[in-house]
Amino acid sequence: MTTYLVGDIHGCYREFKALLKQVKFNPVKDILWITGDLVSRGPDSLKVLRYVKKLGSSSKIVLGNHDLNLIKIYTNINYNRPSYKLKKLLIASDFDKLVNWLRCQPLLQIDNKKKIIMIHAGIIPQWDLVTVKKCAKEVEDILSSVNYRLFINSMYDNIQNSWSPKLTGLSRLFFSTNVLTRMRYCFPNGKLNFCLKNKPNNTQLPLKPWFCFPRKIPLEYTIIFGHWASINGNGIPNGIYGLDTGCCWGGKLTLLRWEDKKYFRQSAIKNK
Repeated sequence: MTTYLVGDIHGCYREFKALLKQVKFNPVKDILWITGDLVSRGPDSLKVLRYVKKLGSSSKIVLGNHDLNLIKIYTNINYNRPSYKLKKLLIASDFDKLVNWLRCQPLLQIDNKKKIIMIHAGIIPQWDLVTVKKCAKEVEDILSSVNYRLFINSMYDNIQNSWSPKLTGLSRLFFSTNVLTRMRYCFPNGKLNFCLKNKPNNTQLPLKPWFCFPRKIPLEYTIIFGHWASINGNGIPNGIYGLDTGCCWGGKLTLLRWEDKKYFRQSAIKNK
């Protein structure tokens, strides 16, 4: 069995399938980890969701902010924007089934044998392994429950950007969601910054990328994330891999073969 990890697909189905063909991915014996943001921006979100859903236990995904946004659009079509390129998905006969499958997917994947942790965006320096598991599980439970609509529709309206172990209720859920699906920069105390998205060339200290702070997650674990296309996987400490390389923006889709840490990339395919 070979373990592959691929960055944010964002509806780039042709590039995704070309990359899997390049490595001869076999869902019967291989497993594919996906860093989230399966949908939006690219032209074929419907095909991506159908394919990944069909993979079943041959794939491990985490939800990204665009995946959560799709669930939000499902509850209120007014949240949709033309730039998301979701029209084919929204009118598909199996849209209901796809969204209800998607909202039951995790925000955190861990393989304790291979020592892999995968999230979409990041992990604040204050969180140890127990805390990140607990916080992710709390959000997963509400998303997969019958009460998910209340949570998803107010998810980004009240930006909870400061961590405290005493956080409870929606404030705690919002903060955990922001960390796991939206974060790029934070302060040493775990306070999040949502304004900066570009490369950390001239960032004013003490604000830094989340992965530049000492971590409480055991160092024997490798952390895999997506979300931050502008850094193109560069400037990241050892033991952490950023796999979003901006395919939906004309960049490349990146896949990492775990066993030998070899990268494979597929350039964006221009529409004819």
